[in-house]
Amino acid sequence: MALERPLVEGGTVREGILSTIGNTPLVQLVRLFPDSPSRIFVKLERFNPGGSIKDRTALSMLRGKIESGELVPGRSVVIESSSGNLAIGLAQVCAYYAIRFICVVDPKTTRQNLAILHAYRAEIEMVEHPDPVTGEYLPVRQNRVRELCERIPDAYRPDQYANPLNAAAQRRTIAEIVTALDGQVDYLYCTTGTCGTLVGCVGYLREQGLSTRVVAVDAVGSAIFGGQPEPRLIPGHGASITPPLAADAAPDEVVHVSDLDCVVGCRLLLNREAILAGGSSGATVAALHRRIAQIPAGATAVLILPDNGDRYLDTIYSDQWVVRHFGEITHLWKDESC
Repeated sequence: MALERPLVEGGTVREGILSTIGNTPLVQLVRLFPDSPSRIFVKLERFNPGGSIKDRTALSMLRGKIESGELVPGRSVVIESSSGNLAIGLAQVCAYYAIRFICVVDPKTTRQNLAILHAYRAEIEMVEHPDPVTGEYLPVRQNRVRELCERIPDAYRPDQYANPLNAAAQRRTIAEIVTALDGQVDYLYCTTGTCGTLVGCVGYLREQGLSTRVVAVDAVGSAIFGGQPEPRLIPGHGASITPPLAADAAPDEVVHVSDLDCVVGCRLLLNREAILAGGSSGATVAALHRRIAQIPAGATAVLILPDNGDRYLDTIYSDQWVVRHFGEITHLWKDESC
């Protein structure tokens, strides 16, 4: 006898996993800063199927070319440099459309990310040594991508740092936020790496005539806004180059946060709101914490949380790793309000 399955009221059936990208939850936080008279919301991009906001970017950069026939399954090869979320987003899209994907990574790429890429049948190209001038891996990874594209027929390089489709994807992200809050977005905090999220959000907000104050959250040691590149522990935001997309970035404010800030932000978010989030999410929390006293009563602040924290279990959420790099600092998040 066949089992009867009750219908879920309001349930939606979608076609294919990629159709679930976007429309992520917007959640109000009440415990993170309990004494603040402002409203704080977070956009949880972890609910994209690949686990991060970069699913939006990957789909935007590939789907149009696939549908137009520029990228052909069984013939075309997507080649990109990424050590984290974009790599997984591209691997997911390429696996869905049966397109070969080569990902250039470096020794900082986590074991979890490498395992996920292997599961999606991505080909891993590992660079072994950092750039001798900057000490960073990114310039070396980008050079390897160029070399592979010159050597491999039918190669396509999305180039997230310069591709306008990166920023275009994030217009939908901010549109979802604005719609959910009926346009009442006074402050927006978003981390910067490629500047895709920043450029897409600022462009949409200004076109809509909204006066939202956009705060770009960058890493200490990042070169995005003209600083000198320095070694960083936590990936996901900041860059050792100034991305071409940064030319169109026009934030109202830039806040630089340290690796320690990111760890504390993540741990506060977990302890107070039970949200396990990635390093760049902790950066936005740290930036808001630094400015929370300046936000007027009744104002609405939104933080875009780019990914989940499960890929940081060996670092940010490992007590041993934290002690090794920062010493005993649990007092910074284990307080009476937790």
